[in-house]
Amino acid sequence: MSGLPELLSPAGDWAALKAAVAEGADAVYFGVEAFNARLRAENFRQDELPEIMSWLHARDVKGFLTLNVLIFTAELQDAAELLLNAQRAGVDALIVQDLGLCLLAQQLVPVLGLHASTQMSITSAAGVAQAAAAGCERVVMARELSLRDLERLQGQLQQRQLAMPLEVFVHGALCVAYSGQCLTSESLGQRSANRGECAQACRLPYQLVVDGVERDLDDQRYLLSPQDLAAWSLVPELVRIGISSFKIEGRLKDATYVAAVTNVYRRSLDGAVMDQEATKQQLELGFSRGLSTGWLEGIDHPALVHGRWSKKRGPLIGHLCAVQARGWLVIKTEVQPQRGQGLVLEVSADHDGPFDPPREVGGRIMDVEPAGRHRWRLRLGPGRIRLDGLRSGASIWLTSDPQWESTWQRRADRKTSPNDSPLVLKVQGRCGQPLTLELVSPIPSDGTHLQVSSDVCLAPARDHGLDQTRLDAQLGRLGGTGWRLERVNTELDRGLFLPLAALNRLRRSLLQRMAEAGLMPHPPVQPSTSRPELSEHQRDAVLASCLPKVPDAQPQAASDLVVLVRTLEQLKALQTLDEAVPLRAVVADLEHPRELREAVAIGRGCWPDGLWLTGPKMVRPDERWTLEPLLRASPDGFLVRNADQLELLRGVAPCRGDFSLNVANPLALRWFLEHWELERVTVSCDLNLQQLLDLSDASPCDRLEVVLHQHMPLFHMEHCLFCSLLSDGHDHTDCGRPCEHHTVHLRDRSGVDHALKADLGCRNTLFNGTAQTGVEALPVMQGAGLRHFRLDLLDEDDDATRRRVRLYGEALQGRIPSDVVWRQEQIEHRLGVTRGSLQIDRPRSTESISR
Repeated sequence: MSGLPELLSPAGDWAALKAAVAEGADAVYFGVEAFNARLRAENFRQDELPEIMSWLHARDVKGFLTLNVLIFTAELQDAAELLLNAQRAGVDALIVQDLGLCLLAQQLVPVLGLHASTQMSITSAAGVAQAAAAGCERVVMARELSLRDLERLQGQLQQRQLAMPLEVFVHGALCVAYSGQCLTSESLGQRSANRGECAQACRLPYQLVVDGVERDLDDQRYLLSPQDLAAWSLVPELVRIGISSFKIEGRLKDATYVAAVTNVYRRSLDGAVMDQEATKQQLELGFSRGLSTGWLEGIDHPALVHGRWSKKRGPLIGHLCAVQARGWLVIKTEVQPQRGQGLVLEVSADHDGPFDPPREVGGRIMDVEPAGRHRWRLRLGPGRIRLDGLRSGASIWLTSDPQWESTWQRRADRKTSPNDSPLVLKVQGRCGQPLTLELVSPIPSDGTHLQVSSDVCLAPARDHGLDQTRLDAQLGRLGGTGWRLERVNTELDRGLFLPLAALNRLRRSLLQRMAEAGLMPHPPVQPSTSRPELSEHQRDAVLASCLPKVPDAQPQAASDLVVLVRTLEQLKALQTLDEAVPLRAVVADLEHPRELREAVAIGRGCWPDGLWLTGPKMVRPDERWTLEPLLRASPDGFLVRNADQLELLRGVAPCRGDFSLNVANPLALRWFLEHWELERVTVSCDLNLQQLLDLSDASPCDRLEVVLHQHMPLFHMEHCLFCSLLSDGHDHTDCGRPCEHHTVHLRDRSGVDHALKADLGCRNTLFNGTAQTGVEALPVMQGAGLRHFRLDLLDEDDDATRRRVRLYGEALQGRIPSDVVWRQEQIEHRLGVTRGSLQIDRPRSTESISR
């Protein structure tokens, strides 16, 4: 085990936690009832933390607490209390998403380790460096990185002289979107993935619409549902690259899954010889939507998402040969079927609609008999199973196996004994005197010096004296006590004798004295700090010291408007607006680098703050070059979206932060204002109106910007549907760039078409077909002191661009009531508009996450 990377397993409950430890996990990660990204898991309670950590530490296993969500302003006090509880319980590290929480933890519990969650969307050395600057001592890398990316990243970190341990997911469900950048659940249902409330819209069926025409994809419906990650075969490569921690996903899975998967990766890390097919089946029976190595072996869009189903199928074991009378099926398989196993067979999909789930026949094997070489006759049940629609050649999946379930339930239920606590003893004495046995370590909490003396005196030895071997053997007979002998320090003359019975009595006497002094093996975990407990007043003072200083109220300034455009045509349309529109600046978010200089030339001098540029949300280890066109274009400023842009563009021109930076509380705002010296930051789209007002109350309002109108980006993903569905290629090198020739939408089950766009790095963003507007809440926001507002255009033409900007400009100036703008937008938009998270009639409770 020495020198091997850490194996980190999930624990959604006690059964899963114990299963992980039984199968050799070096550490487990888990959440409590608040502030974790898997609120649908059973989770633990805060008051269980001491018991959890004591149980884990008694077995030399680490425990990491997930606080991997955004923290809202009104929740900072509760978050602070959870940090203190984690420290008291001896939690080894916190897994965090919110940079503001990092600042709070550094001030409040500086001895607690911080691990940057994959929710921080870290894809590059700059992202790792930002996490390090915020106090993180480990970084969980984005799942979209390949082995080549990780190796290049390690080299870049060495060049920076930054020794940061990296953690990588090796198994489990894959999100199609970058973690931390998925706003789908928030946009469609105000239940954010950044708050542990993912609605899994990626697992739903969608219809492809190309240039306004529905595209028949046969049996491909689940266009955004990746296969599951299984990288056990790549363990040696990941070890060679220097990955420090191998992470298994699955806090929503049961103990049998955790046991079976942990077992595979424990054996992989230990170098065991593994049967590839048996291993694959072991993993697939645990849970599988189909297994792949994800992005680790490089980009292969069609292989990542097959699109045929989105739920568990298990291993593919064979095909149907024939349907016979009385419900008998003849199948071909190299795996002998067993009674009680569950099977699913595909049914012909000739008449299924694009949103219908795949038709299938399933049941348990009730009868089975040989029918030739690799052929078997079987019947499914219980009861009568409809077999109409089955055709010869239909695929057969093994969905469940009682023997597998029994095996892994038994292994998951295995008891894991605590590791015995070490004892250091000292013996001393002279001939004619009693032998003294002294406890060197551990020492009782009151500092009592424990020693016992033999009831007979030492005598000259006739043959074998009390040498080190004999003392170790007799004093080390501690089985069943919870103690183990680590070392005996000896101060004895040579050639002395003491009866073995006397040595045994001496050992038992010392153990009794230790018990009387309250020394027990595996004591409750003590806080890993010598700092005294903070009082409530001190805690509040620390929290207040972390907050940005809010200036005294000033006379309310006039509101101004920033517009984000995505085409040169939209940019040109803005030039024709009259000066009455309070347009302060325009941000150009353009796909083609060749258009950047032209955009700057068009917009130069047109607006008070000028023409700003922005780049991609993600920068991989080999993509720093994508930022060079932004520099060469020399705009008036930059809208920055990630750590690479912060590093490269800050100081070249004024910079403002986009909502992709996930600022949801004043501590996170402080990080970007002070550490990166940004002019202002666009608030996270995860905030509802009340949470936005809470943030503005605790922050300098002139440093905040609010997106007033947008087609919210749903999924921002490495996966390219243009390549996968509109080409025969595998990645950007052989796809023919259909994104440049086609307009593509994904139609959901309610009939809404969501626009799909590709960026310079071939990453795709799916935009909500229904726009969100907060215009009804505009008077409330202005009354709270907010004055910087933004409109994000999507595919508006010239007329629509001018109309929308003019309409919102008049609302900002109070010339048109906000409710009139709302009604006008409802009329103008084909699908109407939604209030989304900025609704004013039913704001979500800021305490909902704690319930």
